[in-house]
Amino acid sequence: MRMTKSNESKEKLVEIRNLKKHFPIDRKNILKAVDGLTFDIHKGETFGLVGESGCGKSTAGRTVLGLYGATDGEVLFKGESVHNKKSKKDLKQLNQNMQMIFQDPYASLNPRMTVLDIIAEGLDIHGLVKSKQERTNRVNELLEIVGLNKEHGNRYPHEFSGGQRQRIGIARALAVDPEFIVADEPISALDVSIQAQVVNLLQELQNERGLTYLFIAHDLSMVRHISDRVGVMYLGHMAEIATSEDLYENPLHPYTQVLLSAVPVPDPVLERTRERIEVKGELPSPIDPPSGCVFRTRCPFAQDICAEVKPVFQEREANHWVACHKHDDRYKDAFQ
Repeated sequence: MRMTKSNESKEKLVEIRNLKKHFPIDRKNILKAVDGLTFDIHKGETFGLVGESGCGKSTAGRTVLGLYGATDGEVLFKGESVHNKKSKKDLKQLNQNMQMIFQDPYASLNPRMTVLDIIAEGLDIHGLVKSKQERTNRVNELLEIVGLNKEHGNRYPHEFSGGQRQRIGIARALAVDPEFIVADEPISALDVSIQAQVVNLLQELQNERGLTYLFIAHDLSMVRHISDRVGVMYLGHMAEIATSEDLYENPLHPYTQVLLSAVPVPDPVLERTRERIEVKGELPSPIDPPSGCVFRTRCPFAQDICAEVKPVFQEREANHWVACHKHDDRYKDAFQ
């Protein structure tokens, strides 16, 4: 298991404050994909963001990068706003420092461009190379770093496997020497045998280059392996944040408990005997989310107060944050 870095002395590289991203559907309806996220990502750490499909985690990642404009709230990178860059120079500098590895290695690479041109695109935009030879040398170096050969540069994306394409995507993100990378489910489209290779590559690159990751995924076992801290999202809201070890050993939010109880255990005896927490119903629509706690319609512990009052996201234990009335001293009598 990954050793968790202490955040006591870590500087905050990315600060997310009450971030919201809403999409108007029609005149009356608004899809609240991200609805009030607040968390920090410290320099050099991997922050895992997990949740089931449709919870808004990918939208959150794209909004943090500035690919989507924020409906409300703010994102700060090194203390400066991501969404309020007025000059092209400032925006260009930001784009160089913050990069993304996309989920689908088949759709995220231009099929009409060679691998060399795909990886070199960022070098060209930011003027990081002075000659064609320097450009080629830099791409060859990046290909080698991600475990490919320089001969691959003259080929096209369709000539590669999914794992190789994702390595090309990683090389493209690394080309401009960023400090922060959002990895949006980078292994979900890959074979299980390839997933560990890609995750190990990301960890090696982080150790060598001091990278900071926002690692988005729904595979909790893989998130535990790579992340220092983990945030659990549900229907556009943050349910819980804790260190990786603490979250898996002592989950506080009922939704986190449900997710962890569904993860298979590699021990047949324990797998047959362990208790699973059943969740009822389907994921509600983000167009019309439940009142109060958004998880209450599926929560096995829900009480009347859960429908009436939105839970406060608060630090219940040291470095362990949760939004749940069950862990709020003001409402403890309701859960007796």
